[in-house]
Amino acid sequence: MTCELCNSSNESVLWGNPLCRIILVDDKDYPGFCRVILNQHVKEMTDLPVSTRNELMEIIFAVEAAIRQVLNPDKINLASLGNVVPHLHWHIIPRFRHDRHFPNPVWGSPQREAVIPPNTGLAEKLRTAVQQHLAL
Repeated sequence: MTCELCNSSNESVLWGNPLCRIILVDDKDYPGFCRVILNQHVKEMTDLPVSTRNELMEIIFAVEAAIRQVLNPDKINLASLGNVVPHLHWHIIPRFRHDRHFPNPVWGSPQREAVIPPNTGLAEKLRTAVQQHLAL
């Protein structure tokens, strides 16, 4: 079986290290939607040593902080599902009261059509903010 997260291409990588990479998801309805993807094929957080789990969570929290800084969302959703792709990855999704699914999960039924304001240079803004938060 081929894992799309192990063999990915055309990702918009914001940051990476030997442990993981942070990508900006190309989703017109959810600008700023990021994924933190472990660089090894592991299925669950508890498969990792505690120190690695802690390091991964610090990176996830840095992404959350960067998204909050750049986009000022009403809420951040964090999710690690892996039901379709059993490769450890986290979704960090900025949520706004006017988005398509709010207050429901983004994978549910849409509640409305969303009007997304343009955010020129979003990838670079997030890249810079992530790097700042990871330098702390």
